[in-house]
Amino acid sequence: MYLLGIVLLALKYLEIEPVAVWDWWVVLAPFGLAVVWWAWADWSGYTKKKAMEKENARKQARIDKSRAAMGIKPKRRP
Repeated sequence: MYLLGIVLLALKYLEIEPVAVWDWWVVLAPFGLAVVWWAWADWSGYTKKKAMEKENARKQARIDKSRAAMGIKPKRRP
């Protein structure tokens, strides 16, 4: 979202059409939406949940790799 804001800001600054004629609030809106998204993600626990999922996937991959090195088939996940 912030990348879109940077692109729109550059287009507005360089006066490239059609962004040059847009109001500033439209150009700066992606920055506000990014802040709202980050606040919601932290408040709702979404960020923590995704971090835990990533950590668990890395842990399981490490276990599977160790089992494969010992010649044991990895457990099937439901």
